[in-house]
Amino acid sequence: MKRKTHKKPRRKNRNHVVRRKIKSCCVKVPTTARQYFLLSPRNQETWDSIGHVVSRIREGVTLPKAAREFGLAPKTVITLGRSALRKQKNGRYVAKKIDQLLRVVNVLTIEGRKEIATRDSRQASLVGGHWAAVQKFIQTGDDSALLKFAKKRIVDARRKRYPLLTDLKELERLGSAGVLSFESMYASGSR
Repeated sequence: MKRKTHKKPRRKNRNHVVRRKIKSCCVKVPTTARQYFLLSPRNQETWDSIGHVVSRIREGVTLPKAAREFGLAPKTVITLGRSALRKQKNGRYVAKKIDQLLRVVNVLTIEGRKEIATRDSRQASLVGGHWAAVQKFIQTGDDSALLKFAKKRIVDARRKRYPLLTDLKELERLGSAGVLSFESMYASGSR
């Protein structure tokens, strides 16, 4: 018969640090416009910043520097934007060429200005290029940049297509009314 040995209870080391997994942020990753608009305004701002940071990384800026530009911790960007980032062998993060992060942007369509959620970074870039062309036309009267957006459409997260506004008379009317400011490109964040 085997004899039972009693183990002495371990003494707690006073220098022992209890390690807990700490969440780097409290923002859930939205995948639909509905989820985005259910976020608090502060969390919407954080989510929008994630998209901007990923874009800056795509331009060649390092993750820590890009995160600092938008007031975020690199850990937060990695946590929320993981699907848009790739870790290299040297441990650095780079942005993937294309990502599926949700971005809510204002699009100038033939039906007017609309707030659209897109899950394609290429679509968000197309919207940005269109707004830049519109601003160039409003400020200088040069419509050459708008020509490449004729017959272009933006596809939202639900696969609905929105044709971009390139009608010069309508753009002039909206520009003189003060509707076409650069800030109007970004979603208002409130509903």
